[in-house]
Amino acid sequence: MADDLDWNAIISPAGDGGRRRPGDDAASDDDRPLSRREARAREAARSAAAGPERDDHPADRRDGDGDVHPDGASAAQRPIDERPAAFDDGTAPGARRDRDRPVSPADAPVATSADELHPEVTALLTGEHVVPRDEVERAAAAGAGEGRGGGGRASRPGRSPRPPRRRGPLIAGLVIVAIVVAGGVAGYRFIAPKVEQVVAAVTGAQGSDDYSGAGTGTVTITIRQGDIGEDVAKTLQRSDVVKSSKVFYKLLLQSPDVQFQPGSYTLKKEMSSKAALAALQDPGNAVKASIVIPEGTALKDIEAGMVSKAGLTEAEVSAAAKDVSAYGLPANVTTLEGWLFPATYPINPGWTAKQYFQSMVDTMKEHLAAAGVAAEDQERVIIFASLVQKEAGLAADYPKVARVFQNRLDVDMPLQSDATVAYGTGNTHRVTTTDAERGDASNKYNTYVHKGLPPAPISNPGDVAIKAVTNMAQGKWLYFVTVDLETGQTVFSDTFAEHEAAVAKFQAWLRAHPDYQ
Repeated sequence: MADDLDWNAIISPAGDGGRRRPGDDAASDDDRPLSRREARAREAARSAAAGPERDDHPADRRDGDGDVHPDGASAAQRPIDERPAAFDDGTAPGARRDRDRPVSPADAPVATSADELHPEVTALLTGEHVVPRDEVERAAAAGAGEGRGGGGRASRPGRSPRPPRRRGPLIAGLVIVAIVVAGGVAGYRFIAPKVEQVVAAVTGAQGSDDYSGAGTGTVTITIRQGDIGEDVAKTLQRSDVVKSSKVFYKLLLQSPDVQFQPGSYTLKKEMSSKAALAALQDPGNAVKASIVIPEGTALKDIEAGMVSKAGLTEAEVSAAAKDVSAYGLPANVTTLEGWLFPATYPINPGWTAKQYFQSMVDTMKEHLAAAGVAAEDQERVIIFASLVQKEAGLAADYPKVARVFQNRLDVDMPLQSDATVAYGTGNTHRVTTTDAERGDASNKYNTYVHKGLPPAPISNPGDVAIKAVTNMAQGKWLYFVTVDLETGQTVFSDTFAEHEAAVAKFQAWLRAHPDYQ
């Protein structure tokens, strides 16, 4: 089969359009290399033309070069003077043999550009099939003739050029294989982002709009109340959880049963959209954040907790705290201090600072009502309870502490509470004071100087303190002092002398425990 291939025709420049046709000038035809079939055809034609001459030499035979010699002698065996000096066409014998021998592929002309390649060779090398121009023209002409009613058979229409094969994916695949072989899976994971860039550069394709895998690191995102799927997608993109909000949103549209619960979620960065959606549906990723308010916590500490836990700004929280009239409190109330019931409040994404404060105020009112406090007495009970909350130690002593303060109020005696003085100085984390602080009359919370209850609560009391005020212990105590800070033991006294003895006991304990100084 290889001998029948027309290599000259295949490699000839310009495809079919560049092939010689019958009728071309002989000189040009002789100058070009011949295929084997053409050489045999030409030889046969010449033999037919030289028939009479060959009849005179019946014993003539053909040697291996195709030359004819009488009596079976080859050209090399004949005497030198009997060898022909030239052939009829003036060609030297050696040149004639070179010209007449079958042509091999190596004798074909070498193409110097892609345009000179035969269409089949172009398709083999590049994957792109180019229809020769003359074939297109013949097809067009045949079509036109048929359209005019001509009787000739229409030529087969030329094939449309096929899109070029993309060799980029193959090259990129080889690059990835080389990386995996050289560095293993860990190496591939490390170099994966770079590989994506190489693939994009080689193939000309745009980078993927989605990350792959489960992501790395951690990031917390918050789905607020009222957020729709598009809002969630944008939140994930802003936090670099997903690469494209559009890709994630399209995935949501294909998952109509998915519902999001407001709250905070711990996810990873650079997750695939599918992995991010699955993580949001996993209850284990929900952040169970909440605002915890212990009994006796001051307003400014609650505000700080709202900023750190609920994601609110200091400006938002401060402005909401100052808008006291917005919470349905008595007209003479000037601060939210004391009205925020100590409890654990879950984070509600989308809530404003006012909504959190309103929830705390409403809870306090509910507990006051449960304790039997009338609406007109609520403010006084809260102030009183806030004082007891800061001064009392053990829960069992709360009703006694409340009784001591009430007994002093009954006899017009200063309450002399260090906790109120400290609050007036801005310190909400201690109850001890100095002589200078206790003597400062400018401090309106200084109950050493000013008689009666302080002008406003000094903390946010819980149920124990409220019940202690509404249900005080019975006794004539006017003094109390804690004599053991480790156990909370407190001594209550009716007289000042008894109180001094209890104070001496406390001082002795302090000397034995210098770490408490």
